[in-house]
Amino acid sequence: MFLIHCPYCNEEREQEEFSPAGEAFIARPEAPEDISDEAWADYVFYRTNHKGDHWEQWVHSNGCRKYFMVERSTITHEILKVAAFGADISE
Repeated sequence: MFLIHCPYCNEEREQEEFSPAGEAFIARPEAPEDISDEAWADYVFYRTNHKGDHWEQWVHSNGCRKYFMVERSTITHEILKVAAFGADISE
């Protein structure tokens, strides 16, 4: 178990209050009706699942119920950054 800081509630809460919502920054096809079934399946089902630091979406399911982004290490599970959608994550 680990603690996650909700950027909306501005509180650090136990992981059990949150639900992972998948990899962040997945670009939706601009014209989904024009792409092949294989390309659509790739967009819907396949993720990079790489080893190391990456951005994920999480939802505070037992709290404010808002979605936000978490930069987390898949090796150590350490949370590196937490940001609300639309926030500047370059810092």
